[in-house]
Amino acid sequence: MRASLIQIAVDPDESVNARRERAASLVVGQRGADLVVLPELWPVGAFSYTTFADEAEPFEGPTYRTMAKAAAEAGVWLHAGSFVERAADGTLYNTSLVFSPGGACVASYRKIHRFGFDKGEAVMMGAGEELVTVGLPQTTLGLATCYDLRFPELFRGLVDAGAETLVVAAGWPERRRAHWTLLAQARAVENQAYVLAVGTAGTHADIQQAGHSMVVDPWGEVLAEAGADEEILTVEFDPARTATTRDQFPALKDRRLGLAPPR
Repeated sequence: MRASLIQIAVDPDESVNARRERAASLVVGQRGADLVVLPELWPVGAFSYTTFADEAEPFEGPTYRTMAKAAAEAGVWLHAGSFVERAADGTLYNTSLVFSPGGACVASYRKIHRFGFDKGEAVMMGAGEELVTVGLPQTTLGLATCYDLRFPELFRGLVDAGAETLVVAAGWPERRRAHWTLLAQARAVENQAYVLAVGTAGTHADIQQAGHSMVVDPWGEVLAEAGADEEILTVEFDPARTATTRDQFPALKDRRLGLAPPR
């Protein structure tokens, strides 16, 4: 399976419309990939709280339409990162979208854990309530967004729902980059799953972004890692290795706490 992680830079001097079109062009350029992933809140910047209300979109707004078209033109499964969604009741959400190679929206995920410690996203946005998995021909994706990475119970829930590859779209700050690497590897090891973690580059709202998107295998080995600048990280990996790892080292079968009910 071939995955392309687009570590797009968020430049405050670039308009949202211009970045949206540039992101679409980058997606279309990944023809031949099976899966393409964009980071969290790349249209506006994850820390640009003051722009959230002004740039919020309805679910099927400009970002939805542009990404649907890009997925269809490229013929790829596209995790389009996330955007600021304004729901019908006016509530803002940090919402991720997944499109099929035909351009159909097959899943959406509203971020459950909001960052900010009683300010910023934590008070401006509603919290999602549902875990989301997406079945691709090669693997089942489990969706998470940025701050979610610090909450292992979310990932256990995704594994219980059948996830084999965990996708984390983020806007992670450079000053906590060590946590980014550590947590991505921990989520891979404890869940015996691939982790595709993609962040933004650049600086927005005076917050330098970590970049360093990565692909981690079910044993915690980093298969590939980007640098700090805008970059497209393309990796080929074998999704079947998740099942092989779980069979060879069946740690998940020894769980005693927080077990999911039988299916």
